[in-house]
Amino acid sequence: MTIGGMENVEVFTSEGRGRGLKATKEFWAADVIFAERAYSAVVFDSLVNVVCHTCFKRQEKLHRCGQCKFAHYCDRTCQKDAWLNHKNECSAIKRHGKVPNENIRLAARVMWRVEREGGGLTEGCLVPVDDLQSHVEHFGEEALKELRGDVDTFLQYWPPQSQQFSMQYISRIFGVINCNGFTLSDQRGLQAVGVGIFPNLGLVNHDCWPNCTVIFNNGKIELRALGKISEGEELTVSYIDFLNVSEERKKQLKKQYYFDCTCEHCQKGLKDDLFLGVKDDPKPSQEVVKEMIQFSKDTLEKIDKARSEGLYHEVVKLCRECLQKQEPVLADTNLYTLWMLSTVSEVLSYLQAFEEASHYARRMVDGYMKLYHPNNAQLGMAIMRAGLTNWHAGNIEVGHSMICKAYAILLVTHGPSHPITKDLEAMRMQTEMELRMFRQNEFMYHKMREAALNNQPMQVMAEPSNEPAPALFHKKQ
Repeated sequence: MTIGGMENVEVFTSEGRGRGLKATKEFWAADVIFAERAYSAVVFDSLVNVVCHTCFKRQEKLHRCGQCKFAHYCDRTCQKDAWLNHKNECSAIKRHGKVPNENIRLAARVMWRVEREGGGLTEGCLVPVDDLQSHVEHFGEEALKELRGDVDTFLQYWPPQSQQFSMQYISRIFGVINCNGFTLSDQRGLQAVGVGIFPNLGLVNHDCWPNCTVIFNNGKIELRALGKISEGEELTVSYIDFLNVSEERKKQLKKQYYFDCTCEHCQKGLKDDLFLGVKDDPKPSQEVVKEMIQFSKDTLEKIDKARSEGLYHEVVKLCRECLQKQEPVLADTNLYTLWMLSTVSEVLSYLQAFEEASHYARRMVDGYMKLYHPNNAQLGMAIMRAGLTNWHAGNIEVGHSMICKAYAILLVTHGPSHPITKDLEAMRMQTEMELRMFRQNEFMYHKMREAALNNQPMQVMAEPSNEPAPALFHKKQ
């Protein structure tokens, strides 16, 4: 079946995985297979005052809804665009006297839309929203307890004059949100700011080494091809970050999405040898490796604690010590080494110790390049950050080369119109100009660079956070 605007895909029964989507024509890397606006979406509780409730852009000054004093918008245009979806919410908040959490707000928005348009297929959707997987029947005791709490609060919030739904239906919608909620990011794609339901995206099955990626761009999601996709081939995305051994990825997918991953990478344990890599010459004993892994785990716990308390110099000290001990034992593709390299390069950049940070960032990128799909968005972002760090450190050749590499990846994963790709293009042009100057006269280049940096405050890297990069799907932890 195909639907207007969705003619590039069709729904089919995927062997052992229920429904899926397959391509109805051939695609190449960077092609947009389809774009989809959210069926319903909300801003996270913690960001309701700083993110527009319509376009999800982060803004300094937002206009507040004069009625409920809760919703915030960039301007009158965003406010007008929101009214159809906000109207019921606005009066419900006033009647209820307080604002419920994001999960309840999203469930209510879904049900007001069902009330308006009926529960069947809506325009441009390949599947009714309440036909998406909910997995309520697989919930454990803890999840069920949370669900009952959400349903109770929802019933107090839901207006008596609105259409009344059965408890079973309400529970099902919460299940759908739990399994299909997609993370919305700010305009630069660097911070998760909300959660939305996209029914067509909900049909795309998981693969740890997928042929597509999803990006939130200018108020809608785009499903983009990562390489050549043949007509009739199933479209897949990865629900989780690839950077883990297959056993751990399978556990995570089973726990969060209730299925057993049977992708080729999990079945064959591809790349597991690299994730667990140890030095070759001399090869350490199993006992030594085991001790090193335990030491790394303990250090990561200490790092998390120091980070949460803002003790960044302590974080750097812990990372340095751990990397020194790992050096003769673990390979540079080993997960524990990579986690240390990623943390220390990020924190040192924040502390503006760019020279040392650049060395760790290069090692991290070398490891990532051997592990990630060449067109992985996380890889592109990591190379971009490493390129910036090297540029700050004055390593113009390495910095430019990394920025070019990151730009090539983001053209595929984000497309040329995404704000972060545009930022990266500007950086690429600037570093190219600097590189030409550097090659003509190295001494003069360093003199000019020094003067420029003295006159203009150096771009400060964002404060490191314990938050990982926005995951594809929003899971309540």
